[in-house]
Amino acid sequence: MFRHLILAACLALFSVQPAFSAPLTPKEELGKLLYFDTQLSREKNQSCATCHQPPGFADPANAAMPHQEVVSKGSVRGSLGTRNSPTVAYAAFSPYFQWDSEDGLFLGGQFWDGREASLKGQARGPFLNPVEMTMPDGRSVVESCRSSLNVQHKRYLELYRTVYGVNLAETDLKDPLVADALYDFTADAIAAYEKSREVNQFSSKYDYVLAGKARLTAEERLGLKLFNGKGLCNKCHISKTGKSPSGGMIPPLFTDFTYDNLGIPRSTNPALAKAPVDLGLGGRPDIAAIDPKGLQKGKFKVPTLRNVALTAPYGHNGYFATLTEIVEFYNTAGLRGRWPQPEVAQNVNRTEMGNLKLTKKEVAAIVAFMGTLTDGYGQPLEDIVLPPFP
Repeated sequence: MFRHLILAACLALFSVQPAFSAPLTPKEELGKLLYFDTQLSREKNQSCATCHQPPGFADPANAAMPHQEVVSKGSVRGSLGTRNSPTVAYAAFSPYFQWDSEDGLFLGGQFWDGREASLKGQARGPFLNPVEMTMPDGRSVVESCRSSLNVQHKRYLELYRTVYGVNLAETDLKDPLVADALYDFTADAIAAYEKSREVNQFSSKYDYVLAGKARLTAEERLGLKLFNGKGLCNKCHISKTGKSPSGGMIPPLFTDFTYDNLGIPRSTNPALAKAPVDLGLGGRPDIAAIDPKGLQKGKFKVPTLRNVALTAPYGHNGYFATLTEIVEFYNTAGLRGRWPQPEVAQNVNRTEMGNLKLTKKEVAAIVAFMGTLTDGYGQPLEDIVLPPFP
């Protein structure tokens, strides 16, 4: 209810920004420079793009070996993440983390557990995370930008001056307030790039179908019908389309930005086998403090299905190596003897998944339809214009 109104309001703004043919703004250009710069990690070997690489904006190493590699490697040899890296594409559409009092649930935010309200907050985290880019503090990140050892340092000086009016070369980074402000600018610029059309392309086959410029195959049409019907996929992965006030297409994002416990089993992968039980949203101290009954335990954010064919493995812990496996899990979850017990048995969703009675042909059709959500089928459609994100 309320969450759909938020989504509709966000998407209704599609008609008020410049056309996609416009180049990146200086802030977006700065953000892109930061996003792809491996010099901003402890061992000078990792960037945001390492774990969120185009075109899927997820970890290509995981996608290449989804049975073995389920979490991302950090800058320091031997360090590993604790959850599968989600796609950055379309993350900009997620509302700020909030409580929907009408539907009685949480929605929005960034990361699997929504612990950062905004993209800017999310962008501050990986640089300093000890199992990711492992920088000691924000000052070190900014120092790496302006260092003459960074081949891009002259461009950084130019863009920080243009975008934020800062003389990066002469700024005193020993002042912690100044250093943190500049680090905040860094996160702000990355967030701006992640809101750009380069990251949110809407250039999939399905976008072309919606625009009347392509047609689904018979199998893909069956998959779409099942997606919106027997498979119950659209209950959380919203597939509705609409029109902007100017007549442009408002494409679906294939998520409602809420949190759910699918009952995914505990990972047996060596990277996660010794990890503590992951309580997801309910494991956040701030949520646990207001949730004495544990109603949020085991819940993770509903991901977008855009580019899903490129973002294997699937689930917060990468339990499912292929799309066929996770669709079959949706189909048969909860059936006796079919799957191991859920990692968190509380709050498991068995009203919108499990015992769906999909045939193998129908599972394959749903997978085929989801393959049409991969960007790069053609050029981004010009009648889709991104909203003015917060």
